[in-house]
Amino acid sequence: MGTVEFGRAVRRWRDQVTPEAVGLPTGGHRRATGLRREELAQLAGISVDYLTRLEQGRATHPSAQVVEATACALRLSPTERAHLFELVGLAPPGPDTVPAYITPSVHRLLDRMAGTPVAVFDAVGTLLQYNPPYAALMGDPGEWRSCERNAIWRHFLGPGNSRIRRTPEEKAAFETAVVSDLRAAAARYPADQELRRLVDELREHSDRFAELWDSGAVGRHEAARKTIDHPQVGPLRLDCDVLTVAGSDLRIMVYTAEPGTEDAERLTLLTVLGTQAMTG
Repeated sequence: MGTVEFGRAVRRWRDQVTPEAVGLPTGGHRRATGLRREELAQLAGISVDYLTRLEQGRATHPSAQVVEATACALRLSPTERAHLFELVGLAPPGPDTVPAYITPSVHRLLDRMAGTPVAVFDAVGTLLQYNPPYAALMGDPGEWRSCERNAIWRHFLGPGNSRIRRTPEEKAAFETAVVSDLRAAAARYPADQELRRLVDELREHSDRFAELWDSGAVGRHEAARKTIDHPQVGPLRLDCDVLTVAGSDLRIMVYTAEPGTEDAERLTLLTVLGTQAMTG
């Protein structure tokens, strides 16, 4: 019964949320004011088929990750989010688990940076929200498997198709920093079972991760200039800044280009391409 009620709740909220409310561009003929099923699936990082089964009550035992991603995509309030967890018999994440709730103010920040690639990650590197320019720059996360939405998993165990070009020195520094961040998060959130499973999987299947984890290597993220090899517009040299949201342990990643450069022109083109793709 719970999964049926869960599906009805998701469908009801999907019908009530407008594209503008979740930062999507509007365009073309729409039969309803709410989100299309394809749009919600893309924002939540799940397949349209799986979302269809969820809404029809045919998908049993959705995971906490799926519930969290759906609540985030629908921009539910803390009370609504807790209700969604309860409908499938799951306890809402508590203070000892990695925060994934994105506040309305952070949502507004993303919406207003419509011409800049921006994404929000949790404390363990899982992508929670992104805007169309980010999808255009990095590839559409809506097409990734759920595990690939975690940047650390994607780097150490993923298909190896990242568009970010790194020198050996940059790669080593990045790996040290993300493993150090993950170790710190594991200490802050010892009761988080998903975090524990992530670490165990990485240690088991990546020798490089296991080496860094077991050695206690310490590093930190710093603002950096990254080269993104884009299949349509070519290489872009962009500044990448990571901002921390006080009180929520979220990370906002922002990519910008120096004004008046060819990189800025290419980034503008990407923004147009990304908006057209999301509208289509």
